[in-house]
Amino acid sequence: MSKKPTSAAALNDDIGEETRLELYRSQVNIREAEQRAFDLFLQNLVKGTSHLSLGQEAVAAGFAVAMKKGDLSFCTYRGHAHTLARGVPVEKVLGELMQRDNGLMRGKGGSMHLTSEEHGVMGSYAIIGAHLPIACGAAWRAQYKGHSDVTTCFFGDGTTNIGAFHEALNFAAVWKLPVIFVCENNLYMEYTPISEVTAVEHPAADRASAYGLERIVIDGNDADVVYRTAMKAYEKARAGGGPSLIECMTYRHSGHSRADPAKYRPEGELERWKERDPIKIYRERLKQFGIGDDAVAKIDADIKRIVDEATEACKASPNPPMDILTTDVYADGGWAWRN
Repeated sequence: MSKKPTSAAALNDDIGEETRLELYRSQVNIREAEQRAFDLFLQNLVKGTSHLSLGQEAVAAGFAVAMKKGDLSFCTYRGHAHTLARGVPVEKVLGELMQRDNGLMRGKGGSMHLTSEEHGVMGSYAIIGAHLPIACGAAWRAQYKGHSDVTTCFFGDGTTNIGAFHEALNFAAVWKLPVIFVCENNLYMEYTPISEVTAVEHPAADRASAYGLERIVIDGNDADVVYRTAMKAYEKARAGGGPSLIECMTYRHSGHSRADPAKYRPEGELERWKERDPIKIYRERLKQFGIGDDAVAKIDADIKRIVDEATEACKASPNPPMDILTTDVYADGGWAWRN
């Protein structure tokens, strides 16, 4: 067996150093920000619950880096990662989780409703599967108006057993909409293994053929694989080729939410998946392509500084004023019912 090449010159690099550093930075940014959110929760500075993507960073980073300005993201209540990946500042996300006035929505949305139209983040949805038909609507708008933007809809494996999943896929396929459906299969719904309640091994990909779509299952912990797959799907959608359904195999390091100690997982499963931690994989990838430790260390230090500064800014920010309580309830910005 020939020895694997280790120098950048010896490798066929279709991604490039600049993009690889962007992929790494995005993953580290998500990891550090979400870990800080967990620490703030333990300090009673984040109220209620939240759903972290620790261990799943490569999916959000890979798709976001592949997107163009104007593309849209729809995500679930586990939406911190996708919001950060689209460029929303850490301070805005942590501020929202801490219900401070400097938050993304001035503290009114909280962990499960992060939204930033400016960054193409069209909402995090707490109702399972609710956003899939809405994502179809956004894609239909682009198709009708002749715009080039593509909509990406992220969801968990449990969503594949919801009616909206099948309705949205059928609608998107019939109309050949520029929408990409991304299943983040982390093996578990809330507490139940998806394999115990689903008739097929891959709950998203194995159903693709029912809607005339290609079966796509990828390593969701390898940002390069995610990025390449995303680029291909975006190219297809922009060319009028219709939707894609992509199942990313990944794993959440923590429980479903803050209230879940994840005692239901088999012994050793978490440890085995941590060996395939997406950030660990990507640090090795950067070395493989000749990117030095100094460049990696600089990104790590920069992200840590940003998260530290964001944390202090959020702690210093006041709670939102009471006079905004009834604003932005309806589309006109007010609160009064209109017939």
